[in-house]
Amino acid sequence: MSTLSAETGPEDANNQSFWMPGNYHRTVKRTEDAFQACNDIVACFQERARVERQYAQQLSEWSTKWKPLVDASPLYGSLLQAWRCFLSSADRFSSLHSSICRALVSEDGDCIRTWQKDTFHKKIFGGFKESQDFETGFSRAQKPWAKRLKKLEKAKSAFHKACRKEHMARERETHAQGNPDIAIEKQRKIQEETELAHQETEKVRARYEKVLEEVTRYAPRYMEEMESIFDQSQEEERKRISFLKQAFLSIHRHLDVTNNESVKAVYNELHNTLMSISEQEDLRWWKNTHGPGMPTDWPQFQEWTPDKKHKKGRKEVEQKAVVMERSVMIGGVRVRALYDYAGQETDELSFKAGEEFLKIEDEDDQGWCRGMMDGGKEGLYPANYVEVV
Repeated sequence: MSTLSAETGPEDANNQSFWMPGNYHRTVKRTEDAFQACNDIVACFQERARVERQYAQQLSEWSTKWKPLVDASPLYGSLLQAWRCFLSSADRFSSLHSSICRALVSEDGDCIRTWQKDTFHKKIFGGFKESQDFETGFSRAQKPWAKRLKKLEKAKSAFHKACRKEHMARERETHAQGNPDIAIEKQRKIQEETELAHQETEKVRARYEKVLEEVTRYAPRYMEEMESIFDQSQEEERKRISFLKQAFLSIHRHLDVTNNESVKAVYNELHNTLMSISEQEDLRWWKNTHGPGMPTDWPQFQEWTPDKKHKKGRKEVEQKAVVMERSVMIGGVRVRALYDYAGQETDELSFKAGEEFLKIEDEDDQGWCRGMMDGGKEGLYPANYVEVV
């Protein structure tokens, strides 16, 4: 059990000490403060949830904006893949921060609200039942103590007043004894007044000491009753602290992306992609796709074969278009017909001797070329029926 500190000054004891009348209100108010703290915590992390949502949205917008620009960039190969990986990582982080936003609101916020509702019971006319219970308990325990303190204060004031009166009487007596102008009778009367003041002081002192003794005897009981109520309030506060600690840990768990396996996976994948950037592979790809490594038909000696008209079926033409690789002439070559020719298939051209048109594909191995008439019609014709203009 606690004891009253002898070193505490009067002003501190009256204005700060828990034991002085009315100073228990700070402990009682702790209940309402805790309720308000719950509101503030929810509001605080709802705002943090909005920050997470905005960040997620900005990540998504950033990725969406840059995807077509990255796809159209001059980079290629593993370097382009690494750049794209930054954007795909942003999409995954956007989803992560959206989930953090939902967790802060729907899990942490709702959990605190539910606990708050179950822990604090509002009264119809304001305040909380818990606060009223502690207020009533402290008030009942302190009421007898406050009465005794008031009585003690009154006895102390009377004693100090009597002391001042005796002090003044003794000063007058001392002044009278050294003054020959004051008559003997007057001096005797002053001495009597001093003696009466002293007797009154002793009488009041005895009363003051008696009241103080009563207060001192009652102090242990008072302290026991007050500590009993205080311990109850401490237990309630312990539960509040314990719950809010777990609530803060839950918030920390949701915000701490450093221990999130998804974040680790994203950064590991991004790091692996960056480490996969290969100068040799990218240069080899460019050489084979746009450089000397590209396949081509080098010029070869070709024997002349007699013209042989071969009627082609539609299926054969389609197969030939797929299997055979023919060089396409950019812009075409102007040719003139040497003979009349009437196309026998729908994919063949018809022309008169002397008529000019464009050859747009070289001769194939069966002696056929592809041409385009001035009207835009395309088709096949015998290569030896024309000459270059």
